[in-house]
Parts: sequence; structure tokens; C-alpha cells
Amino acid sequence: MLLVQGEAFDDLFRAAKREAFHLEVRDDYYSADYGPLLRFLAGEAEDYEWFQPWLKLVRDTVSRGVAINRARVVSNPHNDYTRYARHVARLNMAAGEQVRYLSRELIDAEQLTRDDWWLFDDSVVAFTVFEPEENGRWLGAAVTTDPRIVEYVRGVKERVWAMATPLPRYEDS
Repeated sequence: MLLVQGEAFDDLFRAAKREAFHLEVRDDYYSADYGPLLRFLAGEAEDYEWFQPWLKLVRDTVSRGVAINRARVVSNPHNDYTRYARHVARLNMAAGEQVRYLSRELIDAEQLTRDDWWLFDDSVVAFTVFEPEENGRWLGAAVTTDPRIVEYVRGVKERVWAMATPLPRYEDS
């Protein structure tokens, strides 16, 4: 596996021809003192300037005809981070991502992976890498094209995507 970061990670999106799929299985991604989360919890206004580079990458990718799909497996009741992520996901969707949610109790843990990953064009897997401490900072992605790993995560993708609920309907439930 090769660790990619920054522009090299973004290049995976630029090289994609059909789809970039992201599976998220963690309930928390930031520490409790993460500024945007604290502002959300306090009901403060947010300009989301920090999020603009990602949203631009999404818009650029989708404008080339590449689907960006994200499935989040979440615990219930939702914690503060999950509520915040659902709120911010509206920006992901406005940029062109399709976002779905799956309640953790609806899928056997054996049918998931323990780690988050991106799957590009059903042929390149990029496992997200975080610092080792709880809710550690994102460091990049460990990339592989090993056909056995690709086939396994493709099966997980298909299962989770079929079971997950699109965000607008999930928010209504």
C-alpha cells in the first residue's frame, strides 16, 4: 500500500472516470473541542470557509460525470458529531455528492469493514488513515489495487449502499 496525502489524494478524484465511493463507519471524527462542531452545538452562524476546498473538488469531479457517493453507518441515538455531520452533509449534497445513512443496528458488523475507505471506479481502494489516538487527525489514505481487497470492499459497498437511506428521507425518519 502507498500512503497518499494532499494533492496526491485529490488526484484520485481527478483520475476517477465513473465513481468515488466513501464508506464511513466511525461515530466520531473530531475531538470535542473541534471549532466547527462547537459552533454548531452553540447554534452559532458558520461560513464554512474551511469546507470550500472539498466542495470545489466535489463540484469539479461531478461536473466531469463522476458520481461521488458517501454512505455513513451510524449509531443510534445520534451523538453530537453525527448530528453535526448530518447538518453539514447538505453542503456535500448541494455540491453534487449523494449521501446515505445506515443505522448500525440494521447491519451485522461482520458485513462491514472496521476502517473507512474510498473506492474509485471499483478498482482502487484508499483506506483512510488517522493519527492513532482517539479521534486523531486525518493523515491521508493507504492506497491499494489488490484485486482481493478491491473485490471485498466492492461487496461491502454494494450491500451498504442498497441498505442505506438517502439523507433527505433519513432526516424525515
